[in-house]
Amino acid sequence: MAISELFSKRQKKLRGEVPDVYQYENLEQSFRVQVVHIIRDTIGVEQRYNNVTNGVYKEIHKVLCKEYGVFSLKEYSNSDFEAVFEYFMNEKNHEKCLDIIELAFRIIDTYVREREWDFRNAAGVSQNPNDAIDELNSRFKESGVGYQFESGELIRVDSQYVHSEVVKPVLRLLGKNRKYAGANDEFLSAHEHYRHKRYKECLNDCLKSFESLMKAIHEQHSWPFNKNDTAKKLINSCLTNGLVPEYLQNQFSSVRTLLESGIPTVRNKEGGHGQGAEVTSVPEHLASYTLHLTATNLLFLAKCEEKYR
Repeated sequence: MAISELFSKRQKKLRGEVPDVYQYENLEQSFRVQVVHIIRDTIGVEQRYNNVTNGVYKEIHKVLCKEYGVFSLKEYSNSDFEAVFEYFMNEKNHEKCLDIIELAFRIIDTYVREREWDFRNAAGVSQNPNDAIDELNSRFKESGVGYQFESGELIRVDSQYVHSEVVKPVLRLLGKNRKYAGANDEFLSAHEHYRHKRYKECLNDCLKSFESLMKAIHEQHSWPFNKNDTAKKLINSCLTNGLVPEYLQNQFSSVRTLLESGIPTVRNKEGGHGQGAEVTSVPEHLASYTLHLTATNLLFLAKCEEKYR
């Protein structure tokens, strides 16, 4: 279902009353209501004989109860839908609200998509999974909330331009190539750590993803390497084997330096070794920089590999 450009919304845009800086912790009631509408329009309305819809809401409720260590999200409720989404509407902990959004849309992206014909005939359904995910991401932007649902997870977004031009393309590229499954999992894990402010772990998974991609490229072309090779060795081997065309290496003599001194150096200095007696912390802006640097390097090397074949 397309988002309606109502008169009031157009006037707000004309007056410049639209968020231009993302925030991450305040989920307005209007945004929450919009999310519930999308979910209900895609999964359907609970009814006595609507088993396919009822089963999804029951599963969402069951997973959340088990993870939160409770028997029900609402003491007295008439349905699983009511228990889950009344909890969602009233919950003050924004991360738990994001849990519900991510879980519901992960099910929409997998189970509902696989059984789309069954859901198309379910009561109350007017939206397909692709439309639902597109609308969710649009509602996030419209509300100035810095998240997007990509590759089955909520990804924190700092810059919409960087996300659109770098992060989304690299997630699509890694996701469609089975040989990059390890790099994809580690890159998504880095995003998950970043969203939960575990910045040291974020740096570690950034480096793991970078190394995994290079190892996958080595395996693809039967280039010799050891499983415990460092990023520096893997970079040198990639360049020696001509992964980056020579004219690019000559024109951009800093390619090697940039790759070698980027992610590995940041991770080794800030998150890769014992911290000693003094507790060290990784600032958010450094973790954000490393995530985007990792995305850029993954995209660059993967595109080079496509041209190499």
